[in-house]
Amino acid sequence: MQLDRRQILTAFAAGLAARRPAGATQTRLGIPGPYPGRVIAVRHAGSIAGDVYQHEAVRQMIHKGMMELTGAGTPAEAWRVFFEPGDVVGIKLNPVGLPHVISAPEVVHEIVAGLRLAGVKPNDIVAYDRYRRQFLKAGFDKWLPEGVRWTAATDATHPLQLDMEGYDPDQYVEMALVLPQADPRDAHHRRSYLARFLSREVNKMINLSVLKHHQSAGITLALKNMSHGLVNNVNRSHSSKTLNACNTFIPAIVDHPIIRQKVVLQILDGVKGAYHGGPGSKVGKYMWHHHTMYFATDPVALDRVGWKVIDDKRRQMGMLPVGEAPPDADSTFYRMQPEHVEIAGALGLGVFDDARIDLREFELA
Repeated sequence: MQLDRRQILTAFAAGLAARRPAGATQTRLGIPGPYPGRVIAVRHAGSIAGDVYQHEAVRQMIHKGMMELTGAGTPAEAWRVFFEPGDVVGIKLNPVGLPHVISAPEVVHEIVAGLRLAGVKPNDIVAYDRYRRQFLKAGFDKWLPEGVRWTAATDATHPLQLDMEGYDPDQYVEMALVLPQADPRDAHHRRSYLARFLSREVNKMINLSVLKHHQSAGITLALKNMSHGLVNNVNRSHSSKTLNACNTFIPAIVDHPIIRQKVVLQILDGVKGAYHGGPGSKVGKYMWHHHTMYFATDPVALDRVGWKVIDDKRRQMGMLPVGEAPPDADSTFYRMQPEHVEIAGALGLGVFDDARIDLREFELA
C-alpha cells in the first residue's frame, strides 16, 4: 500500500510523540490553546518611522490584537483570559538578529502593561532568553520596565551546548540525533534539557517572536523561538550545511508537555521583518517594514501565516520561496526546512491547513 504525504507526516509525528517524556498535564490554555487556527493580524502604517517603533501605534495594535483574539470588549478583559494575580509570567524575547530584527522595547513595554491590567505584579514578570551575554549585548536589560526581572539559562554557548547551569535535569526531549563530535552512546548527548526558568520558575509564558528568515529552518517564528530558546543541545539540529534536522527537531521540542502547558500566548512582531540572511546580522541586507503584528494561541497557524508573508516578500524581490531556494552567500544550507511547521501540525501543536486557518486582518489608522 502506498502512503500519501499526509499519512507519512502523521506516522512520523506519532513516532516523535511516543519518545517524549512524561510531564505536566495539558491545560485549556496550553498549546494550541483556546483558539486553534485563529490568527489576528493588525497593521498600522505608522507603527515605525525612520526605523524607530512608534509607541502609541504599538499600543493600539496590541490592544486591538488581544481583543480580537479573545472577543473581549476591553484590553483588560482580553489579558485576563490568560493571566490573573499570582501568576508568574515569562516573556521569551529574541536577540539573535541584532541589531536589525530583535525584540523591541515598545512591544515589550505594552505586553508588560497588559499583564499589569490582568493583575500580574511587575516582580512576577520575567524576561528571558537563553544566553546571558546575548541578552546583555542586545541591551534588553537597559529598557525593561521597573520591577520586571530578567534571566537566562546560561552565560554563552559551549562547544557541545550541554552545560547544565540553568537547565532542568529532570525535563528533556531525547532524540537519536547527536553532533558529529559527540558520543552517541551517551544519553546526555541525545537529550535537550528544558530551561529551569520554564520548568520551575514561571507558571505561564508569552512567546514573543519576530518575523525572520532562517537558513536551516527556512523561517524562525513562533515554533523555532521556543524550540531553540527553551532547551540546550540545539546545535545538533543544524550542525553543518548538510547535517540539518530542523524539520524534526523543532516539533519534537515544542511537543514537550511543559512547553505545551505553559506557553499560553503567541505574539509575532512583524513591524520589521527579514526575508533572507537569517538568523544573524546579515538580515540587515534583507530587512523591510511590514507594519504588522500577529496574535494567536496556536503557533502552527501563526507560523503558517508568517511563512506565507516571508515567501510573498521573497517573490516580490525576485527570489524563490524558502522551501525551494538553493544556497547562496547569505544562506548556505543545502536545503531549508520550513516543513517543520506542517510536522508540528501533525503532532497536534496547531492547525496547518490553510482552509482551516481563520486569519482575521485589521488596519488601524
